[in-house]
Amino acid sequence: MCGIVGYTGFQDAYDIVINGLRRLEYRGYDSAGIVLENETSSFSVEKTKGKVDDLVNIASNLRGTAKIGMGHTRWATHGVPSDRNSHPHVSNNGKVAIVHNGIIENYDTIKTMLTEKGFSFKSETDTEVLVNLIQYFTDLNIETDFPTAVRYALNEVYGAYAITVMHEDYPGILVVARLGSPLAIGIGEKEYFIASDASPFVEFTKEAIYLEEGHMATISLEGGVDIRTITDNSKIIPEIQELKLSLEQIEKGGYEHFMLKEIFEQPKSIHDTMRGRLIVNEGVIKMAGIWDHIEKFKNANRIIIIACGTSWHAGLIGEYLIEEFARIPVEVEYASEFRYRNPIITDKDVVIAISQSGETADTMAALKLAKERGAFIYGICNVVDSSIARITDAGSYTHAGPEIGVASTKAFTAQLTILSLIALKLGKHNGNLGNAEFMSLISELDAIPKKIEEVLEATHELTQHIAKDFIQATNFLYLGRGYNYPAALEGALKLKEISYIHAEGYPAAEMKHGPIALIDENMPIVIIAPKKGHYDKIVSNVQEIKARKGKVVAVVNKGDKQVSEMADYVIEIPETSECFSPIVASVPLQLLAYYIAVYRGANVDQPRNLAKSVTVE
Repeated sequence: MCGIVGYTGFQDAYDIVINGLRRLEYRGYDSAGIVLENETSSFSVEKTKGKVDDLVNIASNLRGTAKIGMGHTRWATHGVPSDRNSHPHVSNNGKVAIVHNGIIENYDTIKTMLTEKGFSFKSETDTEVLVNLIQYFTDLNIETDFPTAVRYALNEVYGAYAITVMHEDYPGILVVARLGSPLAIGIGEKEYFIASDASPFVEFTKEAIYLEEGHMATISLEGGVDIRTITDNSKIIPEIQELKLSLEQIEKGGYEHFMLKEIFEQPKSIHDTMRGRLIVNEGVIKMAGIWDHIEKFKNANRIIIIACGTSWHAGLIGEYLIEEFARIPVEVEYASEFRYRNPIITDKDVVIAISQSGETADTMAALKLAKERGAFIYGICNVVDSSIARITDAGSYTHAGPEIGVASTKAFTAQLTILSLIALKLGKHNGNLGNAEFMSLISELDAIPKKIEEVLEATHELTQHIAKDFIQATNFLYLGRGYNYPAALEGALKLKEISYIHAEGYPAAEMKHGPIALIDENMPIVIIAPKKGHYDKIVSNVQEIKARKGKVVAVVNKGDKQVSEMADYVIEIPETSECFSPIVASVPLQLLAYYIAVYRGANVDQPRNLAKSVTVE
């Protein structure tokens, strides 16, 4: 959600900032802007509603004018998308400029105070209130320097933020701070980079500092990086990390969209997630995060999985896996609801948080609540050193690599892989899985990457042909049973996210309890129908749909007869254990959603109104 880029050094700041903003477009945004400090230490500001290309159209004259600057891509919260609500925002005296991710929750109270003191406001944003509060503290006392004024202002606000600030009277200085929204500082040779993640500066340096919660930094070529706590100005010695990210990982690599690239990367991302953990020839699963705390899991009264969106669907499948193989009770909660309903949590509970970015605001808040009440916290995320990774007691990285497309694909199947490993390891440890069954299951799991390669090869062109027949569809139903009910939910979510077609997922058995009323010749129904797991019941569901002239797209195992003969469209996938079938079945559903969206002319990688990392409520 939103993106920040900043730079100070010897290169052209305009090029660094604009190219960095392009790298952050995947986060979702509706406006863009840039501010540069020129040779006379005055600001040049351009901003506009629309895309980075629209910003370039009005700001290209700034190329070559500055060695320090910052930019922003905004996703509207306070105020509609417009030129005046776009960032950067400048203070009343024109001397302070800011870019901001997050929400200042008490902005209205501060705005009233500042208005009474003579400040005026051009936008509807909370960010303009913050930049004027910084000016207020700068003006209040001549001895208050710029970084101190920023710190004073931040101690007066509450909410979530990542900010970068510049001041005309303090040339060459960038002040950054974070609370609840990520911010990285790239350390180069005689240059520094700032960004919401490392992707904008990965080709310039492999060294980065990830700013911690409640910290701020003053950055300049002369003074380096000076990190302090926001509350009491205590000096912090930073930990410089080596970036594992490569430029190739964040480029399209010949694919039309990042989403298509990431769909095709799933054999590798799943293999990478299992690598070093699943050792079939030794018959073991090595997961230090589980093994080091095995008694916590073994003695847990229950496991609570908290997540949002696609990660919540992964959690539902995780519930099936853990309860079946480990026989530990599992509850799956929306993080946004969990944090507000005064849940009963004890020190006998294990809470598993699932998040692709590791920065999801609702999930972070739910984790803090669970931790306060004594629960053991385990994280599953895709981003090293993310906020969730730091707050948890233990966890597992998915190793899916950067996921740029807003609609999650490879991160989802990697999450399912981790959950499968956890369930099987716990089941083996507590004796619910015998050795023969365990060996059979881990062999099946080890074969999943190869089976997904087969799916991609067999269904890529087929899904394109099927998609063309549904360009004008306005509604879809997705049905599945058992493990494949959450897969149906995820398939429906993918379609609605990127094509803007209304789609709903249901347990197939629930069709007769309402959704069947919607079925006619204009209603497409995608049904996941593997041979293992309630197949006879699925056959009955398809018969009921066809009796009402519904259009059936069936995902079946190779060689299927009954469902295939009734379906209007058939997508074949390799047979696997029922518990792993959602991983395999999800791939053609991703492709189907992708091609329907492409043929409808939608922006697949950056669907409207959506953000990759939701760092505010």
